[in-house]
Amino acid sequence: MAGDETSMLGRAEQFIWLTARVLEQRRFTFHFLGGGPDPVDTALGSYLNEDGGYGHALDPDLRGPLSQPLHCAHALRILDGLNRCAGQRIERLCRHLTGVSTPDGALPVVRPAPRAYPTAPYHPVLDDPPGALATTGPVVGLLHRNRVWHAWLFRATEFCWEQVETLRHCHPYELQGAVAFLDGVPDRARAAAAADRLGRLVREQRLVVLDPGRRADAPVVPGGAPGEQLFPHDLARRPESVARGWFTDEEIARSLDFLAAEQRADGGWPVHRRAWAPGSALERRPIATVEALLTLRAYGRPLGAPAGAGAVAGPAAAAVTRPGPVPPR
Repeated sequence: MAGDETSMLGRAEQFIWLTARVLEQRRFTFHFLGGGPDPVDTALGSYLNEDGGYGHALDPDLRGPLSQPLHCAHALRILDGLNRCAGQRIERLCRHLTGVSTPDGALPVVRPAPRAYPTAPYHPVLDDPPGALATTGPVVGLLHRNRVWHAWLFRATEFCWEQVETLRHCHPYELQGAVAFLDGVPDRARAAAAADRLGRLVREQRLVVLDPGRRADAPVVPGGAPGEQLFPHDLARRPESVARGWFTDEEIARSLDFLAAEQRADGGWPVHRRAWAPGSALERRPIATVEALLTLRAYGRPLGAPAGAGAVAGPAAAAVTRPGPVPPR
């Protein structure tokens, strides 16, 4: 197949080579150019700390070497895409999570450290941070999705259930944590009931933009930047997600059209968050670009050919389209 630098995928590839960290370059190669998983795994390993957690600005909003829950959630999402969320590495990670959890068994957004490292202003560092669904939900959901069983999960899972089933007025990003949890938790009947209630809450409280053509009429994320809003595709990242049932086919189609049109002239996708550090903003755009392409492909949207001459989407690229939640063994 000849390379195509005018296609969505071709322009994204050029953007990745120009701007991305090695990790995002290798993720892109694996997901879209037929590359293998080992290079991604090797790149991710450079963020792994001796305590079993991940640090070194894996999530660009938290700088410095310290292991943080947000980094762990990001690492698990990458490993899930590789189908490698298992083994001694995950056992060590769960032991690390046990040691950094709050008294209620959950994960804070940011854990305090003896030395201050730069963090995004919307992630304040507290001396005694509470557990957060936005952080705990994705970690618990991904571990359950991959049939991981560890003692840490018992209390963390109960924390997530209690939070999800009592949400009344939630922050949009807290809602993303709830969806990530419900997409992976083994009790599918309970998850369906909780998702049904949350779906009604989403529409009643106008937590997402249902019509991108009228986004100026919709509220922005509390405390966020101008234009920082959530759309249906931000919650239902895959058709199998519990959040897919919250939206009509027309609403999903409009959301995906909007996502595709968000690709910029340089080939990358924007990040609608407050810019607080040049490095963080630069590193986050390639992450957003890979995630946008994965969402569009999950819904069957055409991406076009990659830019590299002769590049093909080989077996490794096809293998990453994984099924939805699975029952526990």
